[in-house]
Amino acid sequence: MQDDATEVTAAGIARLAGVGRAAVSNWRRRHADFPRPVGGSETSPAFALAEVEEWLRRHRKLAEVPLKERVWQQLAGHPDGPVTALVHAGCALLLIHDRPPVWLDISSGSDERLAALLPDALDEVLTPRMPGTARPGRTDRSRVNGQHPVNTPPSTSPAPPAPRATPATPTAPATPALDIPTAPRLLPSVPLLRGVAELAAERGARPTFEFLLGRHLDANPRQYTLTPPDLAGLMAALAGTPATVLDPACGTGALLRAVADRPDRRLLVQDGSPELAALTALRLALHTRAPVHAAAGDTLRADAYPELRADAVLCHPPFNERNWGHDELAYDPRWEYGFPARTESELAWVQHALARLRDGGIAVLLMPPAVASRRSGRRIRADLLRRGALRAVVALPAGAAPPYSVPLHLWVLRRPDRTPAQPEVLLVDAGRFSAEGRGGPDWPGVRETVLDAWGAFDRDGGVEERPGLARSVPVIELLDDDVDLTPARRLPPPADTDGAGRLADVRARLDETLRLTAELAPPPAEPVPSAASGRLPLTTVGELARAGALVMRTGGHGGRGRAPVLTDHDVLAGTAPSGTLPESEEEPVLTEPGDVVLPVLGGGAVARVVDEATAGAVLGRNLVLLRPDPAALDAWFLAGFLRGTANHRQASSYASTATRLDVRRLQLPRLAPDEQRRYGERFRALDAFERALREAGRLGEQLVRGMYDGLTDGTIVPD
Repeated sequence: MQDDATEVTAAGIARLAGVGRAAVSNWRRRHADFPRPVGGSETSPAFALAEVEEWLRRHRKLAEVPLKERVWQQLAGHPDGPVTALVHAGCALLLIHDRPPVWLDISSGSDERLAALLPDALDEVLTPRMPGTARPGRTDRSRVNGQHPVNTPPSTSPAPPAPRATPATPTAPATPALDIPTAPRLLPSVPLLRGVAELAAERGARPTFEFLLGRHLDANPRQYTLTPPDLAGLMAALAGTPATVLDPACGTGALLRAVADRPDRRLLVQDGSPELAALTALRLALHTRAPVHAAAGDTLRADAYPELRADAVLCHPPFNERNWGHDELAYDPRWEYGFPARTESELAWVQHALARLRDGGIAVLLMPPAVASRRSGRRIRADLLRRGALRAVVALPAGAAPPYSVPLHLWVLRRPDRTPAQPEVLLVDAGRFSAEGRGGPDWPGVRETVLDAWGAFDRDGGVEERPGLARSVPVIELLDDDVDLTPARRLPPPADTDGAGRLADVRARLDETLRLTAELAPPPAEPVPSAASGRLPLTTVGELARAGALVMRTGGHGGRGRAPVLTDHDVLAGTAPSGTLPESEEEPVLTEPGDVVLPVLGGGAVARVVDEATAGAVLGRNLVLLRPDPAALDAWFLAGFLRGTANHRQASSYASTATRLDVRRLQLPRLAPDEQRRYGERFRALDAFERALREAGRLGEQLVRGMYDGLTDGTIVPD
């Protein structure tokens, strides 16, 4: 059943029909029977999804709306908002995952029957899987009386000492992350839930939720700070194999999803955003059989687990917060290592993590690099070092996590069960594993270096010094006036006994590349007589796609496995695939030799022909792939004409801050195969020249950087 109340924007219509937004605007102007807006605003109208689908089919713009797109549009246009719809969908998917016969039984009747029976069915599933979940129709007296409503798991070690003074009463106590929705709240979602169940039958319950959640996060990139999967995996690996794990700033749950599933494990999460807390609880419940304790509330002001003593804490806290509770929490017992300054919110999170650990438990936190050196935090850093609580500081490469331009740090802490006689701290600098541009770091290199160093340090109490990479430093060496823990300032420089020799090799490669560039430079262009410069008959990419001369695909939002992802930046920069996408059951689009790939955002006139080295990569977001039929189209001919500046200008639409390319409107001439190949060879030669110029630029920058470094560090002397 289609929900008539579901609304869809012009962007959603474009996605359904596989066209650009400009095409939707044209349809509205040219077709008097195009559906009228039912909501939204004058500049961003919304339309009834059912009417749009019917119009698209009637005008043969679409044979059938793909199921996943129909479900997504139902979710995005839900009358109570996409987050409510996503929570309802997650609840239903957990029921489908755990008790499919129950879902089949209650969904077999009318929408009203399904809405009436679903709360009790959800209660039977959610209550044991997520202890503390509020049951439908139950008045939570603890909330009414202002008491703590969250079911706190039993402590595994003694509680902390009594506070030095009575702390201020939290302004808003933590609450359960999820209330089981009542029948009236569920009724508007029933058409969506039926579509979600149908999609789950094709893809599975867990991949369906990951797909919908991924689409929601992708549609609202500025609302959420994500922890990339590779970084989450590294942090989970540093924590070992704990039985009880807490994430006090859970976000979208990436950190606890990275923890290996164990039947005896308990997961605990809290977040200041009730939306994220609910979505993360459902995401983790679908991911693991372990019980998930989830709470919504400001962790520092209203801790949901005051008695908890966990085996591990994983945390990606909010950075640079001034309003973290400095005035209200002056006498909080968690500040065992010193009261954090107003500007040191991150050190408040560090001490909160330590307070929630059992003796010997481990915490791994992602931190901005300034926390390692700010003078306002030096006393707390010094006490963490003296008492053996801070065990390692790892400098990550730039691009590891947002903000991608900043090389963030990992702090590894252990709640001390005894003060070490001669404490040392491990410093690791993985900055050398950064990649050029936005491609992200060399994660296998980062992971191997960090885990090897930490494993040796944790096992033996020290590591063999690796210049420029890792060193175990005596704490006494760090307890100066600054207590600066930045690894790069404490590690010996990399051994560089042959710096001049390597620069000589770079110079030789640069000479060879410049020679090749000169050979590949195109000859002077001969002017074409005006009589011979008549316009060729043109066709468009859209017409070629309808005629079967090429296949058009768009980049996805996820995929199976860890295949390299070709990003829009890779296409623009001419570099190898360097990106990642969220892991999901969505079928990825894999590139093949001879494909032509174009970015659709940014306004650059670029088209790349996929070669053998790039083949097999996953097509990333904001990219369109054209797969020409070799019998009808030459790939280099196609790519060359699609790069024309005037061609891009007429096929682009412009917003206030971005340019979007409607690939279907790009034009190219109708030419015989032999003439196509003649143009194609010339375009191929231009591409080789362009790549040689890029390589010469990279080698030139490397040579200049190496010369500056060598002259300043003494490995090279002036002639």
